[in-house]
Amino acid sequence: MSVRSQSTEPSEPSEAVHRAGFACFVGRPNAGKSTLTNALVGQKVAITANQPQTTRHTVRGIVHREDAQLILVDTPGLHKPRTLLGERLNDVVRTTWAEVDVIGFCLPANEKIGPGDRFIAKELAGIRKTPKVAIVTKTDLVDSKTLAEQLIAIDQLGKELGFEWAEIVPVSAVGDQQVNLLADLLVPLLPEGPALYPEGDLTDEPEQVMIAELIREAALEGVRDELPHSIAVVVEEMLPREDRPADKPLLDIHANLFIERPSQKGIIIGPKGKRLKDVGIKSRKQIEALLGTPVFLDLHVKVAKDWQRDPKQLRRLGF
Repeated sequence: MSVRSQSTEPSEPSEAVHRAGFACFVGRPNAGKSTLTNALVGQKVAITANQPQTTRHTVRGIVHREDAQLILVDTPGLHKPRTLLGERLNDVVRTTWAEVDVIGFCLPANEKIGPGDRFIAKELAGIRKTPKVAIVTKTDLVDSKTLAEQLIAIDQLGKELGFEWAEIVPVSAVGDQQVNLLADLLVPLLPEGPALYPEGDLTDEPEQVMIAELIREAALEGVRDELPHSIAVVVEEMLPREDRPADKPLLDIHANLFIERPSQKGIIIGPKGKRLKDVGIKSRKQIEALLGTPVFLDLHVKVAKDWQRDPKQLRRLGF
């Protein structure tokens, strides 16, 4: 079993080869995939929240290096589907796995390997050609003995299912431990080739999708238990405000928050509209940081009855 930690042997000098390719992080919901993506890219691109099922779109974070360009595809967590939305998300996951150059399987250090992890590992075992790296996340939450036990268990998991991990890497995205090492280990698994994206790009997500995700993340805060998956956000329009001087631009963004039932409306809006106002303030700051321009954000809450189970509504909401 080869487990990597920062102070291993020095890397041999090699010919200046440039590599570029796609990696995706998989793992059950809330295994630390989005946080890891953000740590590697060095900027917030994937939505992170303390509950499952927040990443709905394939958010790509792009890591630019002298020797490589690593494009991170962040898929939704694979799980046993209970709704049509769940089935579609699982299809997205499998399609993505077949198209990437390397798969990183995120397993939290602070939770024993469970049925959800085995379910994913079995699916991974069926994808023969793609190298698989086991990434032990959240190592800042455990002591060295627990970590060692987890590393052995993960090594065993691969053996049981008949495949070998290309690497097993413990990381803490929050503590910024071994994140660079992880990039160093993923790069050699990519094909040789020129950069696929311009130098400054951090993601190829359309801005409207990223803005919708930031609003959704802010809306979920504080109501995770009551409405974990019931919120969808659609940015209806983004227009520069007319008659503004060139040095004081303002972008008007109109967005709708869709929920499934009228009874959920009060939860989102809050007493005297306070919650919705807080959602607006919090997400506006993040959107302004993302776009680098002042924003006027107009939010409305609408009911789209049982949208997670209705193919027509799913299409309309972008799934």
